[in-house]
Amino acid sequence: MKVLVQQAPFDFGAEAEAFARAQHNMGAVVTFTGIVRDSVEGGMAEMQIEHYPGMTEKALTQFAQDAMDRFDLGDALVIHRYGHLGRDEMIMMVATAARHRKDAFAAAEYMMDWLKSRAPFWKKEVGDTGAQWVDARDEDEDALSRW
Repeated sequence: MKVLVQQAPFDFGAEAEAFARAQHNMGAVVTFTGIVRDSVEGGMAEMQIEHYPGMTEKALTQFAQDAMDRFDLGDALVIHRYGHLGRDEMIMMVATAARHRKDAFAAAEYMMDWLKSRAPFWKKEVGDTGAQWVDARDEDEDALSRW
């Protein structure tokens, strides 16, 4: 299991390939990548993501371990960026490996729902009309509640 919280961009292809190649006796690998999208009226110039070093890594590591146990995963990877990110940049990546695809898919979805709703990051969208903090959305909470 690996958890990375970093400012630098990551190479999705290289990360996915390294993760998949490291698996032994696993029947499925699932990956997901989140991309910064324009959600501000009038156009978003960038998203600013803040976090508390140490606290964030600890929370994500505990969460990833919970997913490993809950879904009988062989391995998991979480990469989440912080800092100033432009539209269309990759913001995060989740990869899961399990003996069976059902566990790999369910674990990836669970991890994505948790990261969207509970991960200790604070996001601000900056656009032509100013800046605004990103509030929790009801649909994200609803998605998390099914777990």
